[in-house]
Amino acid sequence: MQKVTQKLYPLAAIALAIGLLAGCSKKTPAPAEQPAPPPVAAAPQPAAAPPAPAEQPAAVEEDPAIVAKRQAIEFALAEEKIAQDPNGQWATTATASSTYNGAKDQVHYSEWQATGAPNVVHYGDDGNSWAPKEADAGIEWLQLGFAKPVHATALRIRQNSMPGAIIKIELIDDQNNKHSVFDGMDATKYPPSTIAWFTQTIEKTPYLVTAVKITQATNAVQGWNEIDAVQLVGE
Repeated sequence: MQKVTQKLYPLAAIALAIGLLAGCSKKTPAPAEQPAPPPVAAAPQPAAAPPAPAEQPAAVEEDPAIVAKRQAIEFALAEEKIAQDPNGQWATTATASSTYNGAKDQVHYSEWQATGAPNVVHYGDDGNSWAPKEADAGIEWLQLGFAKPVHATALRIRQNSMPGAIIKIELIDDQNNKHSVFDGMDATKYPPSTIAWFTQTIEKTPYLVTAVKITQATNAVQGWNEIDAVQLVGE
């Protein structure tokens, strides 16, 4: 019996060893791959607020006295420029359709008052200018002569009271022919209570100009439409 046991032992040992080896050869199955979680959507960001509008500086009202002073300076400079125009000349003779109170020669409101350089200082009715017999009566005219015949390029008319009534300007040449250079309504927006210049630019005339005729519709602008001086520009 002892011998049988001894023979069985090695066989059992061998079987046990084979079993152990077989068990060791089995692999533990890898865990199944889990699907990746879906990406998390980013939370929507609030829209950026529009930039606040820049603050505009509050308008500052100018002192009326300063405004008036500046306008007076600008007016004086403009008048000085006209007076010093080397190609400008003032009228030396004048006739008119009528005059206030029938004034003649150098009496106030006569046509003579429209000759020479300007001498009315302030806007408004002034005896140092020409005024027709009646205000708002209709068609009136003023004709002025100049000492030096020139090829005209412009005409400047200084209106010291109720400007805007001029409806026609004619140039008169050295053969006494008339040439119209303005015919219609004066649509200029003149500043209130301000001496105003009516300036008519002229393409240089091929003829020599010796005189001009200015026609007004005095009923078009209510009040006395007075003219202080007229300057002819040319070469």
